[in-house]
Amino acid sequence: MPATQRTDDPEQHVRPPGFSRAGTRALEIAENLVYGGIAIFLVGSAFVLLAVAGKTSWGLVSDFSQKPLLEVLDVLLLVFIVVELLFAVRTTVEKRELVAEPFLLVGIIASIKEIVVLSVEAAGVLGKGDEFDDRIIEIGLLGVLVVLLGVTSYLLRRKEREPDEGDPAPAGER
Repeated sequence: MPATQRTDDPEQHVRPPGFSRAGTRALEIAENLVYGGIAIFLVGSAFVLLAVAGKTSWGLVSDFSQKPLLEVLDVLLLVFIVVELLFAVRTTVEKRELVAEPFLLVGIIASIKEIVVLSVEAAGVLGKGDEFDDRIIEIGLLGVLVVLLGVTSYLLRRKEREPDEGDPAPAGER
């Protein structure tokens, strides 16, 4: 056998005992059922939230204040979060591993949603001392969280582009 060819790991060909195979298969089926249940719940929640957004939007016809508009925006951002969670579940099922990036994106969206809501609330308590200060501090902390989650997502993407430690270098890099 040429020295450049890699041999297969002998442990990959060892089959687990019968009970272990059956137990693993049963757990895999249970895992898929749980993920399916989560997906169904998230899809149902997204449709309910869209209906709530539609009903709230109808309220904009008679009320031109910022309150119904903020409620619609709040609900739509929540729908976006639910859809991103659904994507994270789907990715986890497809790849059979937990992928961090969709969850980081959900954290970013949720933080931005809270920043928007708190900004409007802060405008309502402008000049009320501690209440306003508390909102501004919370907005600042959420802003820092968004930046940290964004940097983490960037670093994860950068790491995914790097070759694994055990992989041979491409032909041009030897």
